[in-house]
Amino acid sequence: MHLNPLRNIRGVLWCTASLLLSNCVGTGDPGAKTSEESVGTFEHEQDMTTFGNQLEFLRRHVDVILLERGPAQVAIVPSWQGRVMTSTSSGPGGPGMGWINTELINSGEVLPHMNPYGGEDRIWLGPEGGQYSIFFPPGAPFVFDHWQVPAFLDTEAFDVVRSDAEEACFHRRVRFENYSGTQFDVDIDRCVRLLRPEEAVEAAGISWEGLQAVAFESVNRITNRGSEAWTADKGLLSIWILGMFPPSPRTTVIIPYRLPPGAPDKPRVNDRYFGKVPEDRLIVGPSCLFFRADGGYRSKIGLGWEYATPVIGSWDAEREVLTVVEYTLPDTPKPYVNSMWELQEDPYAGDVINAYNDGSPAPGQPPLGPFYELETSSPAAQLAPGESLEHRHRTFHAAGNRKDLEELVRQLLGVELREAPWQ
Repeated sequence: MHLNPLRNIRGVLWCTASLLLSNCVGTGDPGAKTSEESVGTFEHEQDMTTFGNQLEFLRRHVDVILLERGPAQVAIVPSWQGRVMTSTSSGPGGPGMGWINTELINSGEVLPHMNPYGGEDRIWLGPEGGQYSIFFPPGAPFVFDHWQVPAFLDTEAFDVVRSDAEEACFHRRVRFENYSGTQFDVDIDRCVRLLRPEEAVEAAGISWEGLQAVAFESVNRITNRGSEAWTADKGLLSIWILGMFPPSPRTTVIIPYRLPPGAPDKPRVNDRYFGKVPEDRLIVGPSCLFFRADGGYRSKIGLGWEYATPVIGSWDAEREVLTVVEYTLPDTPKPYVNSMWELQEDPYAGDVINAYNDGSPAPGQPPLGPFYELETSSPAAQLAPGESLEHRHRTFHAAGNRKDLEELVRQLLGVELREAPWQ
């Protein structure tokens, strides 16, 4: 497997402008209601875009582990599966990079189906849909009323194994069954590490002095603790990491892709999750995709292994923030679980990477956030008893000197920054 993309895609991924013309520790019980006197209108009284105020808000409700190296800081909540809620490259007064659902958290309510607390890096397991789904009970129709995020991926805490200033590790043992009735007994292990920017990206010729950057990774592992092997005919699991970020009308998700020998001149983009994505929201260039992340239209796209590269990103022109996600991508083809909400002809022809833009799920209904997501998945886990599968997911944010940002985008994502269509 490889994690750093530059040896594989530098100098290959170029989209043309002509095509562009045609997304520490506090206190509290996460499940309890918080009194109006204690938090009341806190999120309305404070600027909730700053990391310091986001951190203070979280600490009023849940325990928080803070990783820090100088101005680079990362806030993690064990109560929500050890998820990274937000981060900053410039200390408490700097912008918080994660999307946080202050309204839901402040309410103390537990919602049906899913509790979108937010967070830049949370762990789920796949598949979401299909005959081996773990989000639908056996025999249920694949409609929203029957969709349920498992509690151990939604509202239940992970145990803290250890933590220090730059790393926190978590564990959870779970038992559940899939749509077809297969039983799983699983150990989930997860470590979040604060990285130096140069550890996260190998960007030759970049002057880090002109940039404010924060980088972290989650190393996620599932282990078969049952007595039987996990086999394709009974259903397999995958590690699925999702990051939620604040949208803006000027945010573009940028997804480089590769074309295998003999393939058509464009990739097969899966845009059927919530109905076909309109052409003015998804632009397919000669070597990358541009997807609008404005939080104003519910839509999702995905790419399979044959087209995926080990890097995706986004450019928020409103805040002038570059976000890059790197992840472990196998060098050879592997099966990936299929999360489409249907009985599937091929349950192992799923996506490796996804991008989601939030919006109203139906006329007259509010969006979940709004937010947008960058997502990566591991291959399907064909594991004998005692065997494990690991998936790494790195998140990197940079702001500052425009020239250096342009060079980062050019090297990591293979485009010119000025070519991002929603600026």
